Amino acid sequence: MDIMNADFLIELIRTTTNMYAHGWDERNGGNISVLLDEKEAGKYLDLTNVIRTIPTGFTAKELDGKIFLVTGTGKYFKNVQYDPAKNLGVVRLAEKGAKAELLWGLTDGGSFTSEFPAHMMSHVSRLAADPESRVVMHCHPANLLAMSFVHSLDEREFTRTLWRMCTECVIVFPDGVNVLPWMLCGTNEIGEATAEKMKTARLCVWAQHGVYGAGRSLDETFGLIETAEKAAEIYLKIAHLPVLNTITDGEMRLIEKRYGVKTREGYLD
Repeated sequence: MDIMNADFLIELIRTTTNMYAHGWDERNGGNISVLLDEKEAGKYLDLTNVIRTIPTGFTAKELDGKIFLVTGTGKYFKNVQYDPAKNLGVVRLAEKGAKAELLWGLTDGGSFTSEFPAHMMSHVSRLAADPESRVVMHCHPANLLAMSFVHSLDEREFTRTLWRMCTECVIVFPDGVNVLPWMLCGTNEIGEATAEKMKTARLCVWAQHGVYGAGRSLDETFGLIETAEKAAEIYLKIAHLPVLNTITDGEMRLIEKRYGVKTREGYLD
């Protein structure tokens, strides 16, 4: 079967194209990794044919043997739809995650995203919290990024501000938003710090940089980031104005009850 007909590849192509159109992934900014079902991947790939092996620079024994569809380093999201095999890759982790076996893609000799360690460490955290988690997505939404310049980076306050901007926010991310102060990207250190944050929330803002999101599907993860970004946009539109009305904690409790969600402990008064 032709991998170009695989649902997982079609969906990633659509998602990268949409993210670029939203302005979240300028130039080669942003990266995505999707945990694939081995049986599904095997329909399209010869899993015994390893094209080449790429060192990962980290270990994650929990992911040994797992297969991921990932974006490539230095690749532009706007180009994925025109040449998926050059801009994407399917890799299988081996030797407790120390190596990645390339099974498809990265045809120009390139490698997976430079944020691969952060992605894989975050997958470990999210799978421990939710065995159905499949996607880690990193991008640079302008409003969340701008908010990190002018708002306290206290996670409770950052979350509460976003929750108050749109009624749907407390429904979409009741687990809140975690925040990291500025750190050097592309390192194991920021990967480890992000993974720690991912233990308690599916969203982690990298101050003055962007956001990490995780979910069970590309649609869910995209929608998670999209909702938080919309809330940040509203905040920036009103932050300099006197606020006459807001969503109260009591009203958010009503949302909890009506939609069967549970907000993060201690985040509502």
